[in-house]
Amino acid sequence: MSLEYQSKLNRLLVLGKKNGLFFSDWLRKNGYSDQLIRKYRQSGWLETLDKGVMYRTGDSLSSFAALSCYNEQLNKKVRVAAHSALELFGFNHYVPMGKPLLVVAYHTNIPKWMTSDSFDKNFKPFSTKMIDAPQTSIIQIEGVDVLASSPEQAFMECLLLAPEQYNYMDLYYIMEQLTSLRADVVQTLLENINNQRVKRVFLYMAEKAGHYWFDMLNIDKINLGTSKQQLVENGIYIKKYRITIPKELNEYE
Repeated sequence: MSLEYQSKLNRLLVLGKKNGLFFSDWLRKNGYSDQLIRKYRQSGWLETLDKGVMYRTGDSLSSFAALSCYNEQLNKKVRVAAHSALELFGFNHYVPMGKPLLVVAYHTNIPKWMTSDSFDKNFKPFSTKMIDAPQTSIIQIEGVDVLASSPEQAFMECLLLAPEQYNYMDLYYIMEQLTSLRADVVQTLLENINNQRVKRVFLYMAEKAGHYWFDMLNIDKINLGTSKQQLVENGIYIKKYRITIPKELNEYE
């Protein structure tokens, strides 16, 4: 084994994130030729997950570490979103059956490696252009930095995915917990997102929950449109927000 081979291998193992991924484009930019990468695979140091995507042999793949590697190595901005982001901020989340889900938001095509079942969580990606300037934070989880939607935005993403992925009643239970949302962030989001259903349901739920930050919002600056929207069949019409909501949500106290 040559000194260069060993030196570069040691450097690679130090640079890599535990239970994360290596992307071939990033490896090449850091001086690892295709030939050298092939030798590492043949020698059993690296395993292939997908074309151009590898991980250290013996690692148990972490969805958080993989996402962190993807963003950092390839300069991407895929973020943990919806209920998964709310969970990171300490709010009770919508619990799916079976293997845990990690909901992520993206703007371009989903990378194939995310469809693998080799991770500790199943990636649940969705494409959204609801917000031109996402409100995000970097959170350290499991020893890696992860890009995540702010709590304010994460709840709006849940509303965007309802009712296909989330039940409106379940989401209201979460809204009741959101006592510490920042009114200025909520205001900015509601003024700029391009989905009227999300804005109307968010405001209805926030007002119903009686949060102090709701009274700090300037509703006049939020474009809610004029058309009526029906969330469910045989629901209750809320004139103020021009939405028809589930009867159980209207009657819940």
